[in-house]
Amino acid sequence: MNFSEIVNQIKIKKSYLCIGLDSDIEKIPNHLKNLDDPIFEFNKRIIDATKDLAIAYKPNLAFYESQGFSGLISLKKTLKYIPNNIFKIADAKRGDIGNTSKMYAKSFFETFNFDAITLSPYMGKDSSLPYLNYDNKWIILLALTSNDSSLNIQHFKNNNDKKLYQHVIEDSLNWSSKENTMYVVGANRLEEIQEIRKIVPYNFLLIPGVGAQGNDLREISLNSINDNCGIIVNISRDIIYSDSSTSFELKVRDKALEYQNEMESILDKKGII
Repeated sequence: MNFSEIVNQIKIKKSYLCIGLDSDIEKIPNHLKNLDDPIFEFNKRIIDATKDLAIAYKPNLAFYESQGFSGLISLKKTLKYIPNNIFKIADAKRGDIGNTSKMYAKSFFETFNFDAITLSPYMGKDSSLPYLNYDNKWIILLALTSNDSSLNIQHFKNNNDKKLYQHVIEDSLNWSSKENTMYVVGANRLEEIQEIRKIVPYNFLLIPGVGAQGNDLREISLNSINDNCGIIVNISRDIIYSDSSTSFELKVRDKALEYQNEMESILDKKGII
């Protein structure tokens, strides 16, 4: 998907919701566990219940790789089931150079046909450039993450009093564009979000940490949104594990609809829809 297609889906669905498919075999409803592929069936029902509300899905690779070959089959089937007009993000957090990076790009963009992948940028541009050889594919750089200990590294200052995450973002502007690069910024980093917006006023930000982690959707949205919306807010546990009954998908839809309704109100307030 290209930049305009993502913006168009936001306007059509009046939503910038990404649903994280952190599908844990230990947490899915019990009545699914005896099926041939319980993870895929769980994902399938979530997608059916929310595909008109979400503009993106983000499978977390750890939950699939931990299941070995069967987990990768579930992932492949899930990706084929997601409609083509929905942005597919590989939450993989890869970061390597040379042929390894090229093979990761081939894996995620050709074999699995993801639209985007999260990357750790701390090995420099060599770890990102191979992914940018693909048209209409995206990298999403870990800029300012939500975990507490990230501050020990990402807030480290150089002699010019510039924080490391600021340097990483600024450096990426020399070899990327708003058409192929997004940035991960945790929803609990409200103090820094406006500073980041000054550095990258036009790029999309992928914002995790709303919902189960307790951060406020409206507050983070109003402080980070731009003229094209420019944000994709990921919500995982608060939606996909909102119920465990045999009709869990009904509660999943209700929860996703709550977020979509609030997003529609925010987009309307900002004059985007």
